[in-house]
Amino acid sequence: MSAERRRALRAMGSLALLLRLPAAAAAPSSHGANSTIVAVRVWPAEVYTRVTLESDKALAATHFMVEAPDRLVIDVDGLELSPNLRGLLGKVKADDPFIAGVRVGQNTPRVVRIVLDLKQPVAPQIFTLAPVAAYQHRLVFDLYPKVAVDPLVALIKEKDQAEREAAQSVQDALGELIAKLDKPALNAPSVAKPGASGASAPAPQNTPAPAAPAPALPAPAPTEPSQAKLDRLIVIALDPGHGGEDPGAVGPSGLREKDVVLAIAQQLRERLNRNPNMRVMLTRDADFFVPLQERVRKARRVQADLFVSIHADAFFTPQARGASVFALSDGAASSQAAKWMASRENAADLVGGVNAAVKDASVLKAMLDMSTTAQIKDSLKLGSEVLGQIGRVGTLHKRRVEQAGFAVLKAPDVPSILVETAFISNPEEEAKLRDPEYQAKLVEALATGIARYFAKNPPLARHRALS
Repeated sequence: MSAERRRALRAMGSLALLLRLPAAAAAPSSHGANSTIVAVRVWPAEVYTRVTLESDKALAATHFMVEAPDRLVIDVDGLELSPNLRGLLGKVKADDPFIAGVRVGQNTPRVVRIVLDLKQPVAPQIFTLAPVAAYQHRLVFDLYPKVAVDPLVALIKEKDQAEREAAQSVQDALGELIAKLDKPALNAPSVAKPGASGASAPAPQNTPAPAAPAPALPAPAPTEPSQAKLDRLIVIALDPGHGGEDPGAVGPSGLREKDVVLAIAQQLRERLNRNPNMRVMLTRDADFFVPLQERVRKARRVQADLFVSIHADAFFTPQARGASVFALSDGAASSQAAKWMASRENAADLVGGVNAAVKDASVLKAMLDMSTTAQIKDSLKLGSEVLGQIGRVGTLHKRRVEQAGFAVLKAPDVPSILVETAFISNPEEEAKLRDPEYQAKLVEALATGIARYFAKNPPLARHRALS
């Protein structure tokens, strides 16, 4: 073969290879391709608001704060404006506690600037999450208030408000009763008018003098929380599992665990709060994510007398059914199933999205502290009472309280249980969980189990002065 023929064949091969390559490979750019936004989500809540940008590639961002008015400015590198990104404007709700509005623009060819107009000063946390479960890369903005409210003080004030409203209702009812009693006197025949001399007509004999109107009952004035009120108050921490970015398990018809357990927890709070000396704190009262260690921290901050985490179980096959109750184990799990369940629930932080750069040292120490023998003992007592009651409502998956290393149960000074209300992966039990009547029965069973526990194990007084 001649040299000229070989050169011609090499040229044809090179052309064929070039035609097979994609445009980006054929003509590489000095910069990598921009990322594509696949979804934007906003999770507003009183505790904090989360904004999530999900993309096909990892994003990098810088941010700074601007005052008067308060704004958070975020520059996202490797991004171009797109319909999905512009959709962020319509995701912000009018009642969002933190975000008043959003503006998005192309700051430079490769940088998109996002400006969040704020309703209050915030302490932002901005971080990235690697792909996990159904999610691709995520860039997360968490907007926390600069000054957090003391949750225990909030519970005491909530109790005071309930007492004032109850007193006002009694006063209103008494006022209506007095008005009804006075009404016949208003319809009685009128007394003769005085004569021209101005002398008054004699009063009828044997007629009692009209009673003076009863004074209005003053409503109790708002007061600062006192140690006596703290000592009388029983505080229960209810923890609806999952939330926000983490839907939990999903049933055959699409019922999400995070939704049904929130509904049950809210009903249980209302049921327990009917006791005037009891107040319930929810670790989340809306659809937002709370990291596992933050759930523990919340329970300890309100000095909870007990902690109940509410979930809906799931398994690979739809045949599994029944409710379960779990407590913490200071060693090995009580069964392989309990160990598997703890692993599944402990993985919630990966899906929900935790800022790994922020750690609460006191909570981490508590979660590593295994000297929790007394807590586990009380947790088993609580679990037995609750398990006995929910067994009256439906099928039990296990007839004894199981134990494993659930991260959310690791508050060393708070009796804690995790209740799997039913298997949401079972079509029949999913339908029950969706049924308001079944939810009401389940709530009553949980409330009765908690009441029976306190009847046998009165809570200790709190020794803390509020500042």
